[in-house]
Amino acid sequence: MAGCALSTTAMAQTDGPSGVRSSADYSPGTSDSRNNGFGVKGGFTASNFRGDDKKNFGNEGIYNTFHAGVYAQFGFNDKFSLQPEVLYSRQGFKGSNTVNPAQGTYTTRLDYVQVPVLLVYNFLDNVSLHVGPQVSLLTKVKEGDRERKIADENNIHGYSYNSLDYGLAAGLEARVGPARVGGRYTAGFADIIKDPSTTAAQSINNIKNGMFQVYVGLGISN
Repeated sequence: MAGCALSTTAMAQTDGPSGVRSSADYSPGTSDSRNNGFGVKGGFTASNFRGDDKKNFGNEGIYNTFHAGVYAQFGFNDKFSLQPEVLYSRQGFKGSNTVNPAQGTYTTRLDYVQVPVLLVYNFLDNVSLHVGPQVSLLTKVKEGDRERKIADENNIHGYSYNSLDYGLAAGLEARVGPARVGGRYTAGFADIIKDPSTTAAQSINNIKNGMFQVYVGLGISN
């Protein structure tokens, strides 16, 4: 009877009420935790650019847009896990530059496929810190209403776009049942513009991506 009662108590402590298990809740001797699983996510992006040549853009401003994708999470223990993601991210910036002064202020839209790989630390039961590297592949460019070729060095603008970006992402996330809500800032380290062939193009060469993301996610497993 005592063994049966002990077993029942252990099961109650491990499983808990359905839908309210914490991120740090593990079954003894297994990797079964809400720190494991996969799901979908998406949300709002406030994108801009940074760098020494930012001063050479006039009327620069934030480009409000979106991102969406999938994630997986692999738990190491009750506190740490690894979370890779694959995201479609539409970003860019607003402004006028010295290469096309007659065009005035316009939005430069940059579409990326992003792959962040984040270390997740649960400092509270359902609140975690995320930080890690990110690699992004540029798939499309639009300057105002005109679509641009990404690696077109021989054009009237005197520059092309770097097809690869890399950087660092960091943020916080809260979880409620199977849902998660979070915010993240990502700083790109690669120049957006490359191979400037004119003096005007060289004056805007040193700019890099920067964006803040707010998202909602839904866990499909755990």
